[in-house]
Parts: sequence; C-alpha cells; structure tokens
Amino acid sequence: MAVYVYCIAGEKHPLHLDGVTGVGEPPSQLRTVTEGSLRAVVSDAPAGLRPKRRDLTAHQDVQNRLMADGTVLPLRFGLTAEDDEAVRVVLEERAGEYVDRLQALESCAEYHLKVSQDEEALLRQILEDSDEARALNDEIRSGTAGPDTPLALGELVAREVQARQEALAAGVVEALRPFARDQETSQPTGSDFLSASFLVAEDQDELFLTTELSLANQMGDEFQFRLHGPLPPYSFV
Repeated sequence: MAVYVYCIAGEKHPLHLDGVTGVGEPPSQLRTVTEGSLRAVVSDAPAGLRPKRRDLTAHQDVQNRLMADGTVLPLRFGLTAEDDEAVRVVLEERAGEYVDRLQALESCAEYHLKVSQDEEALLRQILEDSDEARALNDEIRSGTAGPDTPLALGELVAREVQARQEALAAGVVEALRPFARDQETSQPTGSDFLSASFLVAEDQDELFLTTELSLANQMGDEFQFRLHGPLPPYSFV
C-alpha cells in the first residue's frame, strides 16, 4: 500500500507521536520507517488525496509537534512512496545528504517575510523626486501633452518603481541576514516587493524578531511587513 511521508528525523529524536494523527478521513495513524540512523514518519496514503484544509492542517500539525521536540526535515504536502520498503531505500541511498541537512537545520525554524508599499505613496515620491516624471505629469494634466507622453511617463515610472523596490528589498534582507543561518528569496507577487525566507537559530530568534520590528517601524506606515513563523523550514530542506 502507498505511504504518505511527513518528515525525516535522526535517531536521537524522541518522535512522540501519541495523540497526533495524519492526513485522510478518517485520520491515518502515524508510524516510523527506520534505516540506519534515520527515521521517516509516515502513514498509509489515502486514495485521491487533495490539498484540502483538513489535510493541510493535519500535515502541518505533525511537523509542528515533532519540531517542538527536536530537528526534523519537513517534507512538502503530498509526498508519497510505493511502500515502506521504498522509503527505506531512499533513506539508505540519500543518508549522507539527509544527515547533513539535519545538522544544518539543528535548532532552527523558518520565518517568511513579505513586504509591500502603498502604491500611491510610492508614486508621490517618484513625482517629487524626479524632475522628468513631474514635467511629463504636468503636461498630461494641463492638456498640452503629445500622444506619446502617457506612455513615456508610464515607462519612466515603471523603471523607477523597479529600481526603488529592488533597493528596498536588498536593504531589508541585508539588515536581517546577520541573524539568519541561511536565506532564500522568491519572486514576489501582487503588490509585494519582497518575499524572503530566513532560517533562524533559536539563539538568534529574539534578535531577528526585534530587528524586523525595528525595520517596520523605521520604514513607516506606508510599508506593510507580514512576518510568518516560526515555521517548519521547508525552504531549506
């Protein structure tokens, strides 16, 4: 029978699984598959599994419970294997890699930060700072602009927005990077100009959070900081 794989842990992890159930309806029972010094937490894989709220929550609850007792490699939702033996084979073949990652994630959690800026405030800043943008905007408002002026203004503003937001994103990451063991950025979406994950050790947690709050306060109300964590370090497995 196919098995659902939640995470991988080392031999020293206590793996307290009592009272925790897995994905599926009814909820599946958790068990471990052992190979050498590594253990995978698995359950029977329900048929037709989809990323529904109940199952996503169950998957996350398993990670959170085990993270509270030690370091694990949290696997993404939906990972399955053919059977327990297939899991053992992977644990054996990739043992060195998994042991190295467990050491790298020791006593760490992930924090994910997204930052956006009020669009109207940003446009006001560009018009205040750029003589060229202001002149083009004045021509359009006065009715004296040529047919190509709106396009020219739009292209100028787009370049300014990109340059400013790239600089802002780099500045935020640079300020937080000293308190993280590792860092990954992803393509921001919507109005966000930064989407970054930080791997933060327990002994740096307070400094990281204090610095993030200080940055948000310094940058002002026109910026929205959205920090999620501590989370299982999915981005660093």
